[in-house]
Amino acid sequence: MLEFAPGKTRIGWIGTGVMGRSMVGHLMNAGYTATIYTRSPEKAADLISRGAQWAATPAEVAANSDVVFSIVGFPSDVREVTLGTKGALAGAAANTVLVDMTTSEPSLAVEIYQAAKAKHVHAVDAPVSGGDIGAKNAALSIMVGGDAEVVNALQPLFSVMGKTIVHQGGPGAGQHTKMVNQILISTGMIGVCEALLYGYRAGLDLNTVMQSVGPGAAGSWSLSNLGPRMIANNFDPGFFVEHFIKDMGIALAESRRMGLSLPGLALAEQLYLSVKAKGFGRNGTHALMLALAEMSNIDWRNRTSNS
Repeated sequence: MLEFAPGKTRIGWIGTGVMGRSMVGHLMNAGYTATIYTRSPEKAADLISRGAQWAATPAEVAANSDVVFSIVGFPSDVREVTLGTKGALAGAAANTVLVDMTTSEPSLAVEIYQAAKAKHVHAVDAPVSGGDIGAKNAALSIMVGGDAEVVNALQPLFSVMGKTIVHQGGPGAGQHTKMVNQILISTGMIGVCEALLYGYRAGLDLNTVMQSVGPGAAGSWSLSNLGPRMIANNFDPGFFVEHFIKDMGIALAESRRMGLSLPGLALAEQLYLSVKAKGFGRNGTHALMLALAEMSNIDWRNRTSNS
């Protein structure tokens, strides 16, 4: 029977970017020892100074861990750090648990599950929503796919990083649920940006507008959390535009496979490709505002006031 607890369970962590750094930090604060791998060692310097051990490869991480978490950029990265010759599965002993928290392809999650099972290793897909804010506040929504026994055993670990942890079904179900999440966000972000553009052109004070519309039926996480950033011209990433484009591409590919027509998602992808083409691929998803403003000949960054 799998059982995980501080002081007993060794944690491995692959990928310490915008969200991963905070997530593994919470686990360390909760008393779990951690072995870390990231392609940019400097990104893990603060964690190493707090006691985390550095590993040269994902396989080395797994060899020194009972549970290995990964949160990287693209499905190709997931494949490399998990199934590659120096990937986590290569170094994992029987009964090790691999937990991929990257937003990735449902089919890849199933492939990893099957490859792991052949080695008597457990694999779970557990993508998250909440961005940098959710990661810092340990308030992520974690969408989990995998075997119920393994998912239940992981609850003490998930609860350190998130507030909403739901087992969605078998392998790949977590990733499919994250696609639902990304479709909601992609089309919703268009509305947030267009509404603020309208308010600006109408001569309204956008902070005052937010007081009225934020708590009502038009309110959303994106409006409440990213709207103020847009108004303040803070387009730092909570989640990269280029990664969001990747997610929309996965969702569109899955929708085609299932025979679905999702024109709103297709429009959102095209708009975000424009954002990336304008050089904002490493900005946050709310940088959509910059591209939409330009379409109306508004220099959003250099407006002299909120009205």
